[in-house]
Amino acid sequence: MPVRQMKESSEQHLVIKPHLQNPMNPAKKTTKAAQNGKGPPPLEIDSQALPHSKNKGRRRGRGGRKPDQGDVMMRPRSRPCTATLTSSANGNVENDFISDMGFPTSSKSLSFARRPGYGQVGTKCIVKANHFFAELPDKDLNQYDVAITPEVSSKTVNRSIIAELVRLYKESDLGMRLPAYDGRKSLYTAGQLPFAWREFKIKLVDEEEGVNGPKREREYRVVIKFVARANLHHLGQFLAGKRADAPQEALQILDIVLRELATKRYCPIGRSFFSPDIRTPQRLGEGLESWCGFYQSIRPTQMGLSLNIDMASAAFIEPLPVVEFVGQLLGKDVMSRPLSDADRIKIKKALRGVKVEVTHRGSVRRKYRVSGLTSQPTRELVFPVDENSTMKSVVEYFQEMYGFTIQYTHLPCLQVGNQKKANYLPMEACKIVEGQRYTKRLNEKQITALLKVTCQRPRDRENDILRTIQHNAYDQDPYAKEFGIKISEKLASVEARILPAPWLKYHESGKEKNCLPQVGQWNMMNKKMINGMTVSRWACINFSRSVQDSVARTFCNELAQMCQVSGMEFNPEPVIPIYNAKPEQVEKALKHVYHVSASKTKGKELELLLAILPDNNGSLYGDLKRICETDLGLISQCCLTKHVFKITKQYLANVSLKINVKMGGRNTVLLDAVSCRIPLVSDIPTIIFGADVTHPENGEDSSPSIAAVVASQDWPEVTKYAGLVCAQAHRQELIQDLYKTWHDPVRGTVSGGMIRDLLVSFRKATGQKPLRIIFYRDGVSEGQFYQVLLYELDAIRKACASLEPNYQPPVTFIVVQKRHHTRLFANNHRDRSSTDRSGNILPGTVVDSKICHPTEFDFYLCSHAGIQGTSRPAHYHVLWDENNFTADGIQSLTNNLCYTYARCTRSVSVVPPAYYAHLAAFRARFYMEPDMQENGSTGEGNGHGSKGTRAAGDYSVKPLPDLKENVKRVMFYC
Repeated sequence: MPVRQMKESSEQHLVIKPHLQNPMNPAKKTTKAAQNGKGPPPLEIDSQALPHSKNKGRRRGRGGRKPDQGDVMMRPRSRPCTATLTSSANGNVENDFISDMGFPTSSKSLSFARRPGYGQVGTKCIVKANHFFAELPDKDLNQYDVAITPEVSSKTVNRSIIAELVRLYKESDLGMRLPAYDGRKSLYTAGQLPFAWREFKIKLVDEEEGVNGPKREREYRVVIKFVARANLHHLGQFLAGKRADAPQEALQILDIVLRELATKRYCPIGRSFFSPDIRTPQRLGEGLESWCGFYQSIRPTQMGLSLNIDMASAAFIEPLPVVEFVGQLLGKDVMSRPLSDADRIKIKKALRGVKVEVTHRGSVRRKYRVSGLTSQPTRELVFPVDENSTMKSVVEYFQEMYGFTIQYTHLPCLQVGNQKKANYLPMEACKIVEGQRYTKRLNEKQITALLKVTCQRPRDRENDILRTIQHNAYDQDPYAKEFGIKISEKLASVEARILPAPWLKYHESGKEKNCLPQVGQWNMMNKKMINGMTVSRWACINFSRSVQDSVARTFCNELAQMCQVSGMEFNPEPVIPIYNAKPEQVEKALKHVYHVSASKTKGKELELLLAILPDNNGSLYGDLKRICETDLGLISQCCLTKHVFKITKQYLANVSLKINVKMGGRNTVLLDAVSCRIPLVSDIPTIIFGADVTHPENGEDSSPSIAAVVASQDWPEVTKYAGLVCAQAHRQELIQDLYKTWHDPVRGTVSGGMIRDLLVSFRKATGQKPLRIIFYRDGVSEGQFYQVLLYELDAIRKACASLEPNYQPPVTFIVVQKRHHTRLFANNHRDRSSTDRSGNILPGTVVDSKICHPTEFDFYLCSHAGIQGTSRPAHYHVLWDENNFTADGIQSLTNNLCYTYARCTRSVSVVPPAYYAHLAAFRARFYMEPDMQENGSTGEGNGHGSKGTRAAGDYSVKPLPDLKENVKRVMFYC
């Protein structure tokens, strides 16, 4: 890779251009493809704002360091170098556009892969999408800066201040303009205001908490100052595909304008709006209820501006009297019985931060935010009422001051205000304020109840979306009118294609050697696993008190038979008799079985552990997985009591599939892969990665995020994966341990990281070095595309270069998104041939036009059959493509891979490597120490046996315990 470096000057640039020469194609063809816009765009970074390389004076092109002795040698092949990074003399690859903090400092000139054309494969059809055409306004959009003094943190209060300002001054100082406001620092108008700068004084009555007495009136100083005019011409060119860079400012203004009226009407949360009036709230239990709402977002698409509308549901705290809420929370009568310490803790956790209003003062409804709960009952509470420290009880005070008799004096009081000046409020004098979203973790019953509310058949969801757009009446919206925005009330009609299902290959010894799935499904009848593994030494632990030995033995026998029928060699007898244990003694039981089995088999390790668990097992499952996979090196398969009692062939078949891949086997492969007919996979050794980061739940402020990377270990079949996991800084989306270096006293600078380890693992497993990389990255939001691509693509290249000089296989980097709000509906719900059993669109339905990005390489793919509710298509966005995939190529590959998911005989909704990475990251959260799981811990490290490092600017993250070597090599997370 040639890198041009010029003398330092004010106009210095670092230009990095990938030159791709596929060994299967002549170099001239590649160059021509690049000229035609099919090749990867040049990556041009202005280095003026970037840190200078520490090794600018050193010669380039010296390659990576020699591999460590423990590594598999990556011997040079015929592939020429495609490196885009300079290499320093000691072999460490330098990257001039990554800052010392590990984050890209500039991404302005990076352009994502352009759409190479549209797909043609598949049966054409029409689907409807929940996108509504928005006509581009022809008015000037102006932005003004808003400064409110004293500063206010609440967007609600800010909006009240600006609403009062507009009410008072719209017809005079604002020149009849109706501005849209973002609730923070920006105000937008259609056309200019009569001034460039002006100060206003606004008086507002404080409705919020305070000491008892008359409401306070606050005065605010509001300064409005002109900032800029949004370029609508730029937006028009972008939508027409004539410009690649999206004018985010103009899109943001239009989005805020269309949200303004809904923000006043409903309860806004994120990009969604909720109201108890849209649909009657449903109780979820323990004082919670579900509110129905809608999601709304303006999006640039090929059809122009589009308003994306979808239905939404969320859990809210029920606006009950506090005493009634506490009764529901605890599930018992609290009006006559005293509370235990455990009850008090539960109430305190549930009510902290919740806003309540008092009910003991007639029409005066002051609002307060709960800060705590008294440790004493109300009848014992006293406080000073004057400077002489005259004490008065809370019961006496409320009787004398308000004529309010407190009945439930055995209950504690709510504390409101801060610790220095806390006020006591009796529970029975308070009611929870309506419209407060519940942000803590829901229990299983609440989740089930919420899913029942949100689970809608496609036809019902479509009708609700149409009702929402009609109810919102954008043609009557004063803000939409002011800014000249017109919204269609018809769902977008979109051309789609249904991709054919791939043929699957099973073992030759089965009656059915090949299988063609029907509507995304098939079964294991008459089929044998393509690579069935052998299980000679296994044991079973029964943690369920309700499962007798005879029942457990019957279950194990049935499972062993199913494994044999499916193609495995499975010893029908366990090494030792089934061992019964208490859930609270999980570690002791596991180690006992492990050691007793080892002594019985004369030192040969146990290959598989079956575990029967109670249906409600708390932390047992996580503890078992942590001990087995990080301490004992045991592959385990857990089975719930309900399945042990009610044995079905379908369940046993699914468990046998999971056991086989955990043991290192393969259940099925694509027939095209065996026949080497997959474009840009079968021609040269290709490795497919999947990566994901899972973050702690809301309310966990310090526990680490978990990153996982999996990679295919068989070629050309790409069915078997190995996985690695690591902990990293709290809510850090960039995967820190993809590539890293550290200093070893003996070996000097040592390279490692998840990408490097998996490349080496691929070489060991296949005897080939990967000459092509396909990287599916899950869980990245659009706002993080630039950062993630720059950082992680750089890490991939560094990992490759560290293995061998000039080793830079071409990379295709694809983001997989499930958390979006595009839904696709059948054009005719009555046409059974165009829907599956659930009424959803057919598996294989792909859309790459109209509702997709104006210029970039993205598509929506519904690769699975719906079970219940409305199917959500996965959104794939090809950010970087050095392999020059066609639209058909990447769409067909992605759809076909969805039929290779190892845990069931169905096609899945997300490409398997991304799915596996998600499972692995989720599994790794169990590896954190119990106190770390509960209280959280910041820090950094890894869980795959290499040295922990600290990313610059991060807290010290406690590393996950290492996975045992035999666990790393298999799909342990399945």
